[in-house]
Amino acid sequence: MAEILHNSKARRDYDILETFEAGIVLHGSEVKALRAGNAQINDAFARVEKEEAWLYNAHIDEYAQANRFGHQPKAPRKLLLHKSEIRKLLGLAAVKGNAIIPLSLYWKNGRVKVALAVGKGKVEFDKRQDIKERDAERELKRASMRHLKRK
Repeated sequence: MAEILHNSKARRDYDILETFEAGIVLHGSEVKALRAGNAQINDAFARVEKEEAWLYNAHIDEYAQANRFGHQPKAPRKLLLHKSEIRKLLGLAAVKGNAIIPLSLYWKNGRVKVALAVGKGKVEFDKRQDIKERDAERELKRASMRHLKRK
């Protein structure tokens, strides 16, 4: 499982409630662009419409060597999930404040997969609290390492 790209904003801006693995429908030029690493999903989100899951705002650059029938960089892309997973996503996303966000794109058995997450949006206070906890944990580790080095 080789990661293609990662959504750096996802864990900072959302409390992750549940994750899903989904396939994604891509054109050949999109796959080539992903192999070259020309994409970003920081502003992307997913939505369930008519019992189908779609990924919006994922930017996959046009592949330079593609012919004139290449792909649109910000086109909506269909996500491949089982019906039960789609129903579960729909139920979780229906709660106010929840969103379906992509965490990463990666290769699995030669196919591109999307790690989706249902997340509850954090407010500024929550983000500051997370930073304080991380700093306190880091300082605790440093103190214990200093203590161990003295011995």
